[in-house]
Amino acid sequence: MPVQIGAKAHSFAEPTGLLSDCHRRIEMFLGTLKSIADTADQPLSEHSRQALATALKYFREAAPKHTADEEESLFPRMRRMDSEEVRSALRNLDRLEEDHRRADLLHEEVDHIGNSYLKDGSLVEADVSLLRKDIAELAALYQKHILVEDTLVFPAAARLLSPDDKAIIGREMAARRLIRLSDSK
Repeated sequence: MPVQIGAKAHSFAEPTGLLSDCHRRIEMFLGTLKSIADTADQPLSEHSRQALATALKYFREAAPKHTADEEESLFPRMRRMDSEEVRSALRNLDRLEEDHRRADLLHEEVDHIGNSYLKDGSLVEADVSLLRKDIAELAALYQKHILVEDTLVFPAAARLLSPDDKAIIGREMAARRLIRLSDSK
């Protein structure tokens, strides 16, 4: 089943809500990876094969769009705002962007090991250990990262961005997903 942003509770008219919706999908697919890693010392079952392929595809294709939504659309507009609440949230942006770079590296390694697992149906002990380590690090990173964004950054942006900025961000997010919004939105 394909995962499509905009198909759940929030529309592109509510970009920070969509970004938070993405966090729920990140948590779900990270949970899938963790479950698979927990049994990675065993041959890959057909059910686990499908779940692993779907999770890897999500992090390879959808997660970079989420990062671009933040780094190319949301964060630059927040940096231009003059508000104490935004300045407080902005103190976290450099670290959040560093988190994105670290997550990219970890996902690259997980993708490599995961694709080997899909191809061969089993992993050597060293790859099992590395997969578990990388996924544990991703889980810790995302837990802190998502908490900051969902409790500080996104609420400030939702309250303080202008309707025009929200509309532009929503259009940029849709364009990254090759979704054409009607002109009335």
